[in-house]
Amino acid sequence: MASEQPKWNLSDLRRLLTGGSAGHSRERFAPAQVIYAQGDPGNAAFFVESGRVIITTVTPSGKEAVVGIRREDEFFGTRCLVGRRAGGATALTASTLVRVPVTTLRRLLREQPDFAVMFATFLVAQSISDQENLVDHLTNSAEKRLARTLLQLADRDASDASNGFHAVSTPINQAVLAKMIGTTRPRVSFFMNKFKRQGLIDYSRTGDLKVSKGLRRLLQEAS
Repeated sequence: MASEQPKWNLSDLRRLLTGGSAGHSRERFAPAQVIYAQGDPGNAAFFVESGRVIITTVTPSGKEAVVGIRREDEFFGTRCLVGRRAGGATALTASTLVRVPVTTLRRLLREQPDFAVMFATFLVAQSISDQENLVDHLTNSAEKRLARTLLQLADRDASDASNGFHAVSTPINQAVLAKMIGTTRPRVSFFMNKFKRQGLIDYSRTGDLKVSKGLRRLLQEAS
């Protein structure tokens, strides 16, 4: 009986996508540079090698919402497999991306079973996250939505052991946070100041932001 082939890990995925294979290209974007706009043809997916990318959508009434932030080792633009862009993508920080044309992506899905499994796993995980965000918007207050978003943005591997805080390395302002949780900037400012007084977050005038795991207790409280 043939032995089972070892499953890929993240290093295997990075090696495939950053190794200069035919069809792949590495592209660099400056902060605030548009990667693609809503409604553009879906001709490629992207893999984040470094940096942060913000994903937005504009409603028919003209209201803009931030639907997510993609970081290292994550895909975005995967809707290219089915049609035009449902939203826009902009570099939040200086970012290096691997552009994978849709024809190349389809070939990889056919010819690389391990890649196909990892890619499908990413799509399922992202779908679960999107569903959780939708439930959050429908059932939670703006205060709890902000708390959940801050916890999601916190870097789990960048903690201060002395006080249990996790740094948020993604540079993000209150206007973006307001678009992410569907409220106004003054409301975000009010809640941020409240969280700081309660010792749940810490931030400086230079923009450094840290989030305490104690913020999770707020999410567990009855509305």
